[in-house]
Amino acid sequence: MANKPLRVLVVGCGNMGAAHSLAYQQVDEFTLCGLVARGASKVRLKAQLAADIPLFDDLPQAIKETQADAVCIATWPDSHEALALTALAAGCHVFLEKPLATTVSGAKRVVATAKLAGKKLVVGYILRHHPVWQRFIQLSHGLGKPLAMRMNLNQQSSGSAWHTHKMLMQSLSPIVDCGVHYLDVMCQMAQSSPLSVSAIGVRLSDEIAPKQFNYGQLQVRFEDSSVGWYEAGWGPMMSQTAFFIKDVIGPQGSVSIVAREAGGEGQSANVEAHTRTESLRMHHAELNAQGEFAHQDEWVTASDEPDHFALCQREQQFFARAIFDDSDLSLHQQQAIESLAVVLAADLAVREQRTVLIKEML
Repeated sequence: MANKPLRVLVVGCGNMGAAHSLAYQQVDEFTLCGLVARGASKVRLKAQLAADIPLFDDLPQAIKETQADAVCIATWPDSHEALALTALAAGCHVFLEKPLATTVSGAKRVVATAKLAGKKLVVGYILRHHPVWQRFIQLSHGLGKPLAMRMNLNQQSSGSAWHTHKMLMQSLSPIVDCGVHYLDVMCQMAQSSPLSVSAIGVRLSDEIAPKQFNYGQLQVRFEDSSVGWYEAGWGPMMSQTAFFIKDVIGPQGSVSIVAREAGGEGQSANVEAHTRTESLRMHHAELNAQGEFAHQDEWVTASDEPDHFALCQREQQFFARAIFDDSDLSLHQQQAIESLAVVLAADLAVREQRTVLIKEML
């Protein structure tokens, strides 16, 4: 390899921090130079990595002692903005797990700071690195306009998964935390700016804050008249029925992800299953002279189906290329802001029981 490996710190040693740390061990462009976390999670992760990696409680200290080139932030969402600004101010490139921040103004601050510092900022939209999700989006562009996009990710969680969800809900509702992924997909499908959002939500557990909700559904309108629907619910009360819907409909037909195993019984809280596609079903709307369908449905089987770990590797390879090739990430960052604006508008729509214009958020 022509370039010297980048020294990278991982901040946050939970599920995603562990996944990215393991990925860094397999990506030649990086060398993992430290783990940062307040509690014992970094000790457990160090043992899992089976490597002599320095441990730190404080990010500025870690950057100073390791002379890190890059920082991977995989902490709770309400800390993303502050940590990213700290890393950028210290001269580090940043890989930041979604969402960019918990406010649109915070997201804009992080993006502006990265540009001012001349450092690369990549947001962890993992579906962008999945070849079948990429194909899903590509096929949607042949369906005509407007589009109707239908997606959900309900998770029947218990034990540690429910604990994680309750911790996440101290910062964000489910339609915000998970929704940024799928609104990012919808924006890529519609290739149009989001216009307005309506939403409903309900609190289904006494274990979360009185003003928080663990089930929500949003409806978004785009400037080209395309519409999208997204639903997310977390908790032990959630149904396993129809928790994995991913399809797009246009005048010329529809495309659907059909994941029989990943969308099957007991899989809703399985993080590994959330990115699985297995196959795409392409339906053509054209009718023949007899009024019957002119074409049979086509099936696209996923020949390249990376698992969650492999997707994390692809994300980090993208991060490395962005740094070494000096890639222009302006569109990537602007789309991260827009998808966040939509889900935050949906959250506001739930709380104020009204339709929210996206321009109010931006």
